Formats: sequence, C-alpha cells, structure tokens
Amino acid sequence: MSQAPSSTTSEKTTLDIDGAIESILGAIDQEREREIVTRRFGLYDRKETLEQIGELLGITRERVRQLEKAILIRLKIASEDGKIPAVADVEKAIIRQLSEMGRLATVADLTEALLGSKASTPLARARVQFAATLAPRLTVVDENDNYKAAVAIAEYGDEKKIRAQVDDVVKAVKTHGEPLTIDKLHETLSYEHPSHVRALASVSKHLSNLKDLWGLNKWPTVNPKNIRDKIYVILAENGKPMHFSEIADAIKDSNFSRKNVTTQAIHNELIKDKRFVLIGRGIYALDSWGYSKGTVADTIADILKKSPEPLHRDEIVKRVLKNRQVKETTILLNLQSKPQFKRVAKATYALADEK
Repeated sequence: MSQAPSSTTSEKTTLDIDGAIESILGAIDQEREREIVTRRFGLYDRKETLEQIGELLGITRERVRQLEKAILIRLKIASEDGKIPAVADVEKAIIRQLSEMGRLATVADLTEALLGSKASTPLARARVQFAATLAPRLTVVDENDNYKAAVAIAEYGDEKKIRAQVDDVVKAVKTHGEPLTIDKLHETLSYEHPSHVRALASVSKHLSNLKDLWGLNKWPTVNPKNIRDKIYVILAENGKPMHFSEIADAIKDSNFSRKNVTTQAIHNELIKDKRFVLIGRGIYALDSWGYSKGTVADTIADILKKSPEPLHRDEIVKRVLKNRQVKETTILLNLQSKPQFKRVAKATYALADEK
C-alpha cells in the first residue's frame, strides 16, 4: 500500500493527525483489512461505497460490511485497553478542544480548531472523524440528510441523544417563527450553557446563521440566496431607509457569497420586490416598517382620507414626512397642483370629492 499523503500544510498544528492515523493502521495486521478501512473512511482519498470496495477486492458488499464492523470492534477494544496510544492522544486533544466548544462540534469546526484553517482539508477531517470513532470517551454523529458529521464528549450523550437535542433546537426555532440569538434560544431550552446550544444548532442541516441570528435555512434573513434576499438583510440590519447605491455598496462590503453585483441590478430588484417601498428619490425602505407605497400625491390622499377633518398644510407635511423621504416643497407642490386636493380655508386642505 502506498504511503498516505500528508493532510497538513506548513501551518503549525497542535495535533499530528497523520502520524496518529499511521499508528492506528499499523495495528491492523492484514493488508485487505487496512484497505477496507482506509477506503471506507477516506483516509487516503475520497470515501468509497461497500460496492466499490467489494468490486476491487472481489468480495460481496455484505462481506465488506461484515469485515468493516469486525475491524472497528477490534480497534475499539484495543483502544480501550490502551494498546493503541495514538487513539488516546487524539482523544485527549479532542476532549480538550471540545470543552471550549460547547462539548460538541461539527467535524469541520473541530478539525479547524485542532489543526488550523489551512490544514482543515477533507482528508484531515476524514482522519479526525475516524480517530474519534475509535476513542471510547467520544461520541461520533454520522452525517445524513438532517445532521452534519460531528464529535461530542461521550459522557454528555450517545449519538441518539445528541440527535434528539439537535431536533429540540430546530423545533424551538420553528416554534419561535423568526430568527433569534443563541442567548434567546438558550432561554427556551433547558441546556446549561449557550455554547452547547450553539454547538447543537451548528450540527443541524436545517439551520443557518448570519451574524448573531439563527433560523431555518429557508429564511432569507439568515440564509440569503439571491440579490433580493441580500437587499432585505442589508436594510433590516441597517434599520432605516437607504439609497439603492448605498445598498449596493453594503452588499459589496459584506460577507455574502456572490456579492459582485451592479448598482443597476440592485435597483432593478428593489423595484420588482413588494418587500421594498420607494419612499424618496432612489431611497427604499422595508414594507414592514409601515412606509406608504405609491406617489407623494397618493400618500397625501391617504392621510386626508383618514382624517375626520381638513388638515393644515404644516400638519400634512409633517405626516407625509413620517412615511416618505421627500422635500417639503415636493409635498406643497402636490397639494397646490393636484386636482384631487382642494383648499377649504387658509393653508388648509381636504380631498376634492369631499362635501
């Protein structure tokens, strides 16, 4: 068998995961068994299926499965008996790291914390997960459609319990109905520390986070997938109306993926989406903020319609400016020139069709 390629770079690491894997594989006597383990766990290259390995070795997929199970049992027993020191070394390093990460972490986050961001390659992650699988004081959560691959300190729960806790976090987010902070999420659950709640949330494939907010993947405020969603996040984060050019600049300066969009493209999306309201010359607000849609004349008409009596022009200006960002002269010009408004007293106006 060829020597395993190194999973690390020149970046200094706190754990020799490559050396640990070589030591663990050295505890397997038969070449065929080493081949099965390395290919199933992706220790040298990509992970392979039972069928692929069976075809390579000339045995059935069921036989591969049986051999894999038997090999892992032997390795776990040897690890518990202290016969594979490399497993104990990795276990110690992982537990120390997990203690600072909420007792649980995705394999990706754990590997980066152990080895550094440059060394956190798919190969390194596969090796960390394999070593953790053999460690008696660790629990490994296998990846599927609902959960990311993760590692936890075993005394806090087995795989079934951890998945149930992750499900509880997802359920709490759904029940809340909108994005929330980890501290707020922690208040609704019985777990002892927010860091553990954060760790559980990070394992779910149904949750996303942006800044300090967590929510369902389908919620654009935590997982913006297109230009309109990104505009929404920028406006919501800013908390006040913005010119479309300011929105474009904010997106370019953000951490969003695919953020190189033109100012014109931003303007076009603002016009098309009902979540955004034009309230001034090129200035947009969120519809949920209560700003009026339509022209300045439409806003004036709506104000007069809701008023039980005619209004002085100063009051009309004051109310329009609460809903629109326009010049006072624009409001006065509309009052004086539009046929739907009539002056009923000095500087006082009503709708023209009112008796």
